[in-house]
Amino acid sequence: MIELIRLNGQPFLLNALLIEQVEAFPDTTITLMNGKKIVVLNDIQEIKAIINDQYSEIGLIGVQRKVEGS
Repeated sequence: MIELIRLNGQPFLLNALLIEQVEAFPDTTITLMNGKKIVVLNDIQEIKAIINDQYSEIGLIGVQRKVEGS
């Protein structure tokens, strides 16, 4: 679950696995897999970082290391 802020300033938790896309219309709009849209105060870059951190924490994104000599 990731924590985001609604336009009215109220924080809420969202299952990041349900997110299909994130757009800026100018307000940041999250479209879920079921077609529901949620408008939030968070900007796209912040949401991207939060999602990547969450995916990394639960093991959906592997850690990348540079290997010398390749």
